[in-house]
Amino acid sequence: MESIKVKDYMNKRPVTFKVSMPLSIAMGKMLNAQQTGGPVVDDNNHVVGFLSEQDLIHKLLRVGYYCQDSDNVADCMRGDVKTVSPDESVIKLAEEMLPAKPKVYPVVDEDDRLIGVISRRDILRAIATQIDDCFHHQV
Repeated sequence: MESIKVKDYMNKRPVTFKVSMPLSIAMGKMLNAQQTGGPVVDDNNHVVGFLSEQDLIHKLLRVGYYCQDSDNVADCMRGDVKTVSPDESVIKLAEEMLPAKPKVYPVVDEDDRLIGVISRRDILRAIATQIDDCFHHQV
């Protein structure tokens, strides 16, 4: 099971955001994608931040109260983003995903360009597939 790679289970078409995007647009993108967050990328597809539902809720409460949409993704995103390699072990990553750690990790190539994301749900799917395979091989 240690040989299962991130690239085999990552979402290759994640929702992404731009730094200058208005928060109302970012919220719509996130809701349409049904994801809990996504990477903020520059024009070269390098990860420069991360925007989560929690970040949006905190900031948009104020926007909704004052009926002003003057904030953008840069005002809300987190800049300290941990990324992973597509060749990293799913099991190793699962062990790192403690409660205080991110629930979604951007996956970057050797040039640090975004190629996907992997979430706790994706990791759970990988583990479920392995467990399924174990039981089918025992029969």
